[in-house]
Amino acid sequence: MSDAFLKFTEGPREGHNFELLRNKEILIGRKRGDLILNDPLVSGTHARIFAKEDGWHIQDLNSTNGTVVDGNFVVQDRLRPGAEITIGSHTMVLFVEVDGNKDDRRAHHSSKSKLERAWLLDEELLSIQQSGTFRPKDLIDRGLRFPPSLQAKVSVVSGIDQGQEFILKTGHVTIGRGLGEIPLMDAEISRHHASLSFFGRKMIFLQDMESTNGTFHNNRKISASLLKHGDTIGVGRTMLCLHLQEL
Repeated sequence: MSDAFLKFTEGPREGHNFELLRNKEILIGRKRGDLILNDPLVSGTHARIFAKEDGWHIQDLNSTNGTVVDGNFVVQDRLRPGAEITIGSHTMVLFVEVDGNKDDRRAHHSSKSKLERAWLLDEELLSIQQSGTFRPKDLIDRGLRFPPSLQAKVSVVSGIDQGQEFILKTGHVTIGRGLGEIPLMDAEISRHHASLSFFGRKMIFLQDMESTNGTFHNNRKISASLLKHGDTIGVGRTMLCLHLQEL
C-alpha cells in the first residue's frame, strides 16, 4: 500500500487522486508519462516526481511554462507534506502518511504501522482511474476513518451559532446550512458548503464544496487547504475554530 498520493484540487481533474510509489519515478507530461495532463499549458514532458530517503522531490524538465510549488517557480525542490503543486491549469496537493519521528519509535514500528494505516483510504481509492469516471470525493465518507489517538472539535467563535461546539468522530465532515456533521443556521452558508477530511493526524484537508459565498482558511479564500490546530474556518458570516488534541 502506498503512503502518498496527489489530490487534484483545481483544474480539469479536480477531485481525482493519483497514487505515488516510492520505487517508481512519476513522469508528468502532456504527450507522454505516467500522469498525462491534456492541457496546452503543460509541456510534452513537463516534470518528474520521485522519492529519496528524505522524502518526495519534484524536478522541472525544462518545461515552457514552469513548475510551481507553494507559489514559487522551482527547478528542483523537496516537497513537504501538504505541498501545493501547480502545473499548467492543474493544481495538486501532496498527501503523505506522517508517522512522526520513526527512529524514536522503531521499537513500536510494527504495531504503529498497522494502527496508522487503519485510517487511510483503501489503496483502490487512492489509485486514479484512467477512464475519468471515478470520483474519489464521492467515496470519501465511506472509506475515510477518523485518526486514532486524536480528539477534534470545531467551535463557533462568531456568528449566529456562536458558542456551539461540534465533536468530530468521523473521517469526513460536512459543514452546511442546517445539514451535515456541522449544521449551522447562517443564511449565507450553502446547504453543502465545505468539508473536512482527516487523512491523518497532521493531514486535515479543508475543501470548499462549490459554495455560493466561498470558504476561508485563516481569513484567506481557498478552494482547498491544509489545517492545523487553532486554524480558523470562515463560512458565510460565521467563524469556526479547529481544536486538536492527541491522546
